[in-house]
Amino acid sequence: MRASVFVMFILTLGCNKAETKPGTIAITADQKGFTPSSVSVDKGKPVTLAFTRTSEDTCATAVVFPEISLKKDLPMNTTVYVDVPTDSARTLKFTCGMGMYESSVVIK
Repeated sequence: MRASVFVMFILTLGCNKAETKPGTIAITADQKGFTPSSVSVDKGKPVTLAFTRTSEDTCATAVVFPEISLKKDLPMNTTVYVDVPTDSARTLKFTCGMGMYESSVVIK
């Protein structure tokens, strides 16, 4: 019994590893747009945004970063990772595929 509890504990740790990775910020895409709509990060520190679309009733089926010429599709209930360049202080905007929902990463 103890061995099976221990194995389950170890498996649970492995499953949560990606979610707790330092420098990862979770962003939800749904009928309200992106939540949170703005995040602040430190210049020079690695940052990954983890986008998850949770609704079919949204135009946020893709995320677009116009300044860095990056577009990624956001499949339903699938986390999509975007590494953010933090080499210079700036506000990096990102939008849905249609440009209706606008959000930002503030690098300071």
